[in-house]
Amino acid sequence: MGQTGIAWHRRVTFALAALAVLLLLVSGPGTRTGLWSLRVGVGMFGGALLTGLAAAGGALVALLFPALRARSTALFVAAFLLGAASAAVPLDFLHRLRTLPYINDITTDTENPPQFVSAKTYPSYFAELQQIGYPDLHPLELALPPAQAFARAAKTATADGWEITALDERAGRIEAVVTTRWFGFKDDVVIRITPAGAGCRIDMRSKSRFGRSDVGVNAHRIQEFLAQMAARE
Repeated sequence: MGQTGIAWHRRVTFALAALAVLLLLVSGPGTRTGLWSLRVGVGMFGGALLTGLAAAGGALVALLFPALRARSTALFVAAFLLGAASAAVPLDFLHRLRTLPYINDITTDTENPPQFVSAKTYPSYFAELQQIGYPDLHPLELALPPAQAFARAAKTATADGWEITALDERAGRIEAVVTTRWFGFKDDVVIRITPAGAGCRIDMRSKSRFGRSDVGVNAHRIQEFLAQMAARE
């Protein structure tokens, strides 16, 4: 390969690495702020995967051949890392999409799920799939009177930036809308607090409005919220 070919390979590899990072960084925030449609944002997200892999591949080839990497080893290493990192995020998304249950409605009580006022139906077959994918998801029991637990739950949800849409202390029900950080999807959450012995039991349900698979987002949200509640004991 002549000097012209070497220079071309270097420029293309670096350009691909930069493009992969750019596509990844703007795909979600641009969609969330309305700069472009979801379809465009998802396309950019997928583009980050393809260009990232191309950049990492080009950099790896250069690193394997002394003539290509001459006086540019550090830059090719950087291009490889940037390309691989940009591809890793959508690859992880695809891995979770393939391995986690294909459901978008998660609850701590699959037999009697907390109900939304808008009466969103909980598909019965989700219970079996959830047990396979999230066997450790359970209600939280606290040694607190229901009223205190209700106040704590409302405060925790507000601190997490959730949009509270309903607070019914008598029924022990809190409803909220959660906007995902990346693409700005809207998810619905309901928290149910009931007496249990000398304390109370907290059940949750988190449901995505968009898509058939939530790639684990709802289960993670419930686990994180209940962990925050338990940590304040």
